[in-house]
Amino acid sequence: MNLSTQRLLGNIGLYTLVVLISLFCLFPFYFAIVTSLKQGTELFSTSLWPDAPTLKNYISLFTVPEQPFGRHIFNSLGVSFLVVVASLLLGVTAAYALGRIQFKGRGLLLLCVLAVSMFPQVAVLSGMFELMQTIGFYNHWWGLTLPYMIFTLPFTVWVLTTFVRDLPKELEEAAIMDGCTPWGIITKVFLPVMWPALVTTGLLAFIAAWNEFLFALTFVLNNTDRTVPVSISLISGADKYEIPWGKIMAASVLVTLPLIVLVLAFQRKIVGGLTSGAVKG
Repeated sequence: MNLSTQRLLGNIGLYTLVVLISLFCLFPFYFAIVTSLKQGTELFSTSLWPDAPTLKNYISLFTVPEQPFGRHIFNSLGVSFLVVVASLLLGVTAAYALGRIQFKGRGLLLLCVLAVSMFPQVAVLSGMFELMQTIGFYNHWWGLTLPYMIFTLPFTVWVLTTFVRDLPKELEEAAIMDGCTPWGIITKVFLPVMWPALVTTGLLAFIAAWNEFLFALTFVLNNTDRTVPVSISLISGADKYEIPWGKIMAASVLVTLPLIVLVLAFQRKIVGGLTSGAVKG
């Protein structure tokens, strides 16, 4: 067997493996789309395409007054956006302090920040519940920004600190010689070269806030202020014992699409943020 034949067989095996992995990962989402286009007894069939596809499940999500799904999508978008902005603002400033400023206990502080993310949500649930009620954030969708920061801020600070630490010191020294303040160094020197890391951490924070369920279920009881994960769990049919799989799948497809769009739109920045740790000259 010559070298060209070996390469051909290797490429065939590689692409076959890629296709199999892609099918394994994408099939659940495809089946959710197919199920969302079915109604009645057809929902329980295993066909890979509905005999009579319909959008009634999608339409019904936005026409039931008792379940304002459109409002819930807005709530999730709003709180996810607030979490991303707050996480990046605090994360960038903390990363500059932890990555550039020498002070005693810096390593221990960074480990404590990382250790916060190791606690399960249920461990801080009671304490956070009391805090949310005390400061008036309870039962408001925007109030979820505070508890969501518990699991978005630690990895944001950690990733950005690693990125800032690897940036060339010459950039900071030149800015200091020009009379730039620490805030000016962050905004005018570091931010322009940190976009890959900012996009990566921001997208991960958005996904975490968008998919969060336990805090949203516990801290928001008002129906109009719920987020989409809780909204999907409360979708009901005409009969209280009926499980409306079609509507549930339609809602699942709708809430997954924004994440797919974001990943496709920023995929190059994401790869750059995960693989780059320095400025390329």
